[in-house]
Amino acid sequence: MDSNAFVYTTYILTTPDDLWKALTEPELTRQYWGVAFEAEWVPGAAMVWDEDGRKTADPEQKVLEAVPGRRLAYTWHTFTEDWARMAGIDEDVLARLAAERRSKVTYVIEPSGDIVKLTVVHDDLEPDGTIRGLIGEGWPVILSSLKTLLETGEPLPEPAR
Repeated sequence: MDSNAFVYTTYILTTPDDLWKALTEPELTRQYWGVAFEAEWVPGAAMVWDEDGRKTADPEQKVLEAVPGRRLAYTWHTFTEDWARMAGIDEDVLARLAAERRSKVTYVIEPSGDIVKLTVVHDDLEPDGTIRGLIGEGWPVILSSLKTLLETGEPLPEPAR
């Protein structure tokens, strides 16, 4: 893990298998994240990000590691003009994002009694990069909604922007 990595740990009242499903099944990821992943969860498989029908695919957007109920890693998504418009990102910010190297995300799932410890490591980030700033705000919201969905059956409402 590099020193510029974003690391977030949370504890969820769930099972490793249910957490794995929430990280990989499109009908669940769409509920707490607004994104559905189209992927075979095996190393090297392509990942397509589907956000409200806008699909983002790229040969470098792929699964790096997949151990059900234990670990999942993939490269971060490709920044496109369609994605930027949907996300409210202006052209200057999009240009800075596109100039940065592709980062990766790793989920570590660890049973801890009746709960599960989830650690998310987003690394290979540019020092002081634009992506680092955006994910620092985004991951806590996504993971809080994931936790709420698994513990209550309902995701958090979309936060005000």
